[in-house]
Amino acid sequence: MELNIRKLTEDDWGTLTKWWDAWPEWDTPPRDFLPNNGTGGLMVESEGEPIVAGFMYITNSKGVLLEWIISDPKYKEKDRYEAINLLLIGVENLCKDLGYKYIFSIGRNKSLITTHKNLGWHVDDKPSYEIIKTI
Repeated sequence: MELNIRKLTEDDWGTLTKWWDAWPEWDTPPRDFLPNNGTGGLMVESEGEPIVAGFMYITNSKGVLLEWIISDPKYKEKDRYEAINLLLIGVENLCKDLGYKYIFSIGRNKSLITTHKNLGWHVDDKPSYEIIKTI
């Protein structure tokens, strides 16, 4: 299996909403809540088949917020794990190239947290909550 990583496009939105709908504990975020109206992130695929995506909120600090990591729940778990690894490494490399020093992410999925740890991320052991208000 050969994986490649690319920027998200307008054409990915349908795939992403299907994935969010398929994961029972997820809701599709409003498109205008996502960076660049749903195109501000990266997609990992194999032979043109999308596997996992994540969104990068670029800030005016030296930090980037990496959020809304979502994957195809039907894709083979082992290969999905490799794709998530590539996504995190790709985000890190892009952030470095853009001059950022920090990447911040929020998560509760145990497998995703383990992947972050394995790649050298600091994971706080105290739970926190996403707090959002639509104004």
